[in-house]
Amino acid sequence: MSAEIATSDAMREAARHYSIGCTQVVTDGPEGNVVYHLVVGDGEARFGAGPAEPEDIRMEQSWATAVAVANRELNAQEAFVNGHIRLYGDQQKLIDSQPVFGALDAAFQTVRENTRYE
Repeated sequence: MSAEIATSDAMREAARHYSIGCTQVVTDGPEGNVVYHLVVGDGEARFGAGPAEPEDIRMEQSWATAVAVANRELNAQEAFVNGHIRLYGDQQKLIDSQPVFGALDAAFQTVRENTRYE
């Protein structure tokens, strides 16, 4: 995912116009809890292990929810509404940064095609 984001023209373009740090926490997975981040701003986009710095928002979800969203078996917006994804932090910044997450979804497509969840 890091390589896809680093080479994505759409992510770089979004990072020229938006600035947000997002931490994702996935609980109860095969390897325990996992924390990773997406930070965009100043024309750069980074994805990696650990929390975002700065962290504007934090999303927490179970492994089952994360896999269902990644496989498009569950709509992410539905998961938020139904409480499967818990959101903390600056919710308005998240709303204002929707183009970042549209670009992220496009970058995620290649990863989605090459990932198998066991």
